[in-house]
Amino acid sequence: MMDSIEQTVIDILARQAVLDPSDIATGDRLDALGIDSLGMVETIFAIEETFDISVPFNANEQNGGGLDLTTVASLIEAVHALTGETVA
Repeated sequence: MMDSIEQTVIDILARQAVLDPSDIATGDRLDALGIDSLGMVETIFAIEETFDISVPFNANEQNGGGLDLTTVASLIEAVHALTGETVA
């Protein structure tokens, strides 16, 4: 069962990748979903707006903010961390 953050992040990714949310698994790499660097920027903006958070500018760079934004699961984990909500 997905929590609301997980479902919302997957919905955002699905819109960006032009996929059905059911086609996205938490183990998927974002680049494998067809989300390029511009798409990632748009995804981050959508996440920031939706959750009223600020993702560090260089979060997806190695040693650039302590967040791993390479997979669906790691992105969901980052949103949990930035919102202060724990996974149920």
